[in-house]
Amino acid sequence: MLYGVILAGGKGERFWPVSRSGRPKQFLRLTSDRMMLEETIDRVLPLIPKDNIRIVTSRSMSRFILEQMPSFSENNILSEPFGRNTCAAIGLAAIHLAKDDPHANLVVLSADHLIKPADKLLKCLEGAAAIAQAGGQLITLGIVPTRPETGYGYIKIADKFNHPTDLPAFHVSAFTEKPRMAVAKEYYFSGKYLWNSGMFIWTAESFLNALESYQPELHGLLVEYSEHIGKSSEIEARMQLYTRASSVSVDVAVLEKADNVLTIKADFMWDDVGDWNALSRYKEKDSDSNVTVGETVTMDSYEMTVYNDSDGIIAVLGCSDLIVVRSGEVTMVAHKTRAEDIKKLLAKLGENDDTSKYL
Repeated sequence: MLYGVILAGGKGERFWPVSRSGRPKQFLRLTSDRMMLEETIDRVLPLIPKDNIRIVTSRSMSRFILEQMPSFSENNILSEPFGRNTCAAIGLAAIHLAKDDPHANLVVLSADHLIKPADKLLKCLEGAAAIAQAGGQLITLGIVPTRPETGYGYIKIADKFNHPTDLPAFHVSAFTEKPRMAVAKEYYFSGKYLWNSGMFIWTAESFLNALESYQPELHGLLVEYSEHIGKSSEIEARMQLYTRASSVSVDVAVLEKADNVLTIKADFMWDDVGDWNALSRYKEKDSDSNVTVGETVTMDSYEMTVYNDSDGIIAVLGCSDLIVVRSGEVTMVAHKTRAEDIKKLLAKLGENDDTSKYL
């Protein structure tokens, strides 16, 4: 049976000050009038029943999800006591689902991506699930780059993988981390690289077998934890699991090491909505190429991103290439070229008790 695993534990720090510890990015309405988590789930519901959805999120956000999405229950939530990156999160979901259904087939999605149109995503997921179920491969969806991008990881494709569906599936030659601009341009023009979307398809059994081979310590912890699933000791056992588990991404922990990894060249628009610059890629712009949200006025200003979700107004005169955000009691101004460095700004705020309250 097919299950959806939605990773919703990130902090979304680069969308500060709108995204904060009590309301991370995946719970914001950045791309529509619905939370990004809701959009993610809605996209896959035609393929995956609601009862088969598992949302992996922080313990502190579990109650918020249930309040905002009353059609979901605690059975849909897997809460993490604290973050341990994607490998532990996916491992937690895999061990739970494998115990319920030894033949579980997992579609792993991030809760905060923008994807259009949904029907093309569903076609990819359905075909990939059939391949994974039949052959036990670990599959990732790769996106054809539309620009040289330094903020994404890349997948280098190798020879084509023969299979019964019409999806363009390839063996993977290598995974590469976020490149310098010169390297990103080489990747873009070569036609041999895809963006690593962070969307995965595999059976619970195949993934747990891969963990046993490449991350035996984590695999052992998960097997130990599985003895407590459904018992009164489960929550304490999960705390022990996360305390002892290493923090590592699934790409580094498994995909870069395994020899049964495939990528499917996905034919849809995808954006990870990684920072404030993403708004200019999907929001409507005015005649001066400004993106404005909320009560704002701009004059003689160009290529600005101005976002206001508070009372009052933001007025901008004679500026260009800036991000201006007002949320609650916080105003942030940053140059667009420094959008990825907002996390560094938050680290500086966290050094002082007087400013850490704004995180």
